[in-house]
Amino acid sequence: MGYFLYHSIGTFPGKEAAVNAALADFTARWCAEDDGQWPDALARRADFIAAWTRLIAAPQGTLTLAESVTGALYSLMRGLPEARLAGGTVLVAQDCFPSLHFLLAELSRRIGFTLRTVAPTGGRAYVTDDDMIAAWGDDVRLALLTWVTSTASHRCDLDRMIAHGRRKGSLVGVDVTQGAGIRPYGAQADFTVGSSLKWLCGVSGAGILQVMPDLLAQCSPEFRGWFSQANPFSWDLDAFALAPDARRFDNGTPNVLPAVASQPGIDYVLKTGVESLADHNSRLCALLLEGARELGLRIVSPEDAAMRGGSIMVELPRPGLVDLLRERGLFADQRGAVLRLSPGAVTSADDCNALIAALARQTERAA
Repeated sequence: MGYFLYHSIGTFPGKEAAVNAALADFTARWCAEDDGQWPDALARRADFIAAWTRLIAAPQGTLTLAESVTGALYSLMRGLPEARLAGGTVLVAQDCFPSLHFLLAELSRRIGFTLRTVAPTGGRAYVTDDDMIAAWGDDVRLALLTWVTSTASHRCDLDRMIAHGRRKGSLVGVDVTQGAGIRPYGAQADFTVGSSLKWLCGVSGAGILQVMPDLLAQCSPEFRGWFSQANPFSWDLDAFALAPDARRFDNGTPNVLPAVASQPGIDYVLKTGVESLADHNSRLCALLLEGARELGLRIVSPEDAAMRGGSIMVELPRPGLVDLLRERGLFADQRGAVLRLSPGAVTSADDCNALIAALARQTERAA
């Protein structure tokens, strides 16, 4: 079996057993006929928040969970004072995750900002840092950066982009979904959103929102509930007060199961080390790049490793190729004409060679 789907749902050696064990342990505690269910569940949720905090080197108390990346962005933007955005511009690249653009388009109408969507130039399949900076003027109140894109695996230069945002007085947010767990990331933007899927090998429902202290103190989230308070068990209707830390972005009773099921994946990444996983991935990506070049395939990802995440994406020589690969035990996917290949912890050099050989056979048939 050759697994190349870390841009979608990642895996690691022993994942099934690890997730089963985590869920079974949670079930035993939740079903016990005592009063320990919620203390146990909230401790597990806190452990997962601590693991994410460690993964992205975030300041303590600045990170919480969200149902999805889209939900995290919504909570942040509806928590900002509307004057921060109204009458200004929000900047985003055309190759951002579409769900985020759908949200921004609606919020632009409700809040009253202009949404500026930056398109690729020069025939590239991705928006470059230069493209973004050319569109990033003094009117930009907030820029949402996609650290690694899902359609080309282009990785932006965060140091350069955040420095530009500081000069322009813009808030800067980063979506780390396609890079967290396979490339080192240290929280430095005003806020970060991400998912526990992909390289972190988790499940859906365990998104995160991380907000730096200065910005967090200015936020008064619209979507709130009893867990938005410092003490969730304060039920005085006239004494509601937001928690001083990232808990203010919580709302109703939290869903702990996604965190429980995702904990084994992030534990694996932290134990193995992002640098070690990145080294393995980089060697396999080099094999895929070399094979794609030899076959004359158009490579839509940046060929410079410093500008790339953990995936290699190429144009398909013919439709239906993913089905043929699946028949050979090689698992990838496609978006339009683009074949997406993301080798990770369970992928080997032999898998990469087998995939290139399969592509070569299909390319010869197409010719």
